[in-house]
Amino acid sequence: MPRAAELDHIDRAILRLLQRDASLSLAAIAEEVGLTQTPCWKRIRRMEQAGVLTGRVALVDPAAVGLPLTAFVAIETGDHSAPWLERFAGVLAGMPEVMDAWRMAGDVDYLLRVVVPDMAAYDAFYRRLIAAIPLKNVSSRFAMEHIKAETVLPVPA
Repeated sequence: MPRAAELDHIDRAILRLLQRDASLSLAAIAEEVGLTQTPCWKRIRRMEQAGVLTGRVALVDPAAVGLPLTAFVAIETGDHSAPWLERFAGVLAGMPEVMDAWRMAGDVDYLLRVVVPDMAAYDAFYRRLIAAIPLKNVSSRFAMEHIKAETVLPVPA
């Protein structure tokens, strides 16, 4: 995978454009960065193959599709073994409510972002989670308002 130092100013400009609007045409991207379409496409393809570009998606408002409740779930475990982590990752993979899962440093071992329609759905999620794998502590915090959401990384020029 290319390191940040291996991305030149044109690669970075392409990344900034695609992050803002992945539906831009190749012609529009090429024009904006000062390339013809073929070399622009080759750069995009290289960044996809290297894992710099990991996908192209449409962003959806959770409330508009019936998922207005966001919970941040802090998890502590007494088991830090590789088999436990593999099992935990498999459990999370089967739970579509889990939007993000992070292994953390500090007093919490894992942090999840979970979206559900309501508290009853969260309770059902919670019960499935604690039944699926042994956990030391699970602590949930519920979002009251979404103040900022950003998907565009501040890629330096």
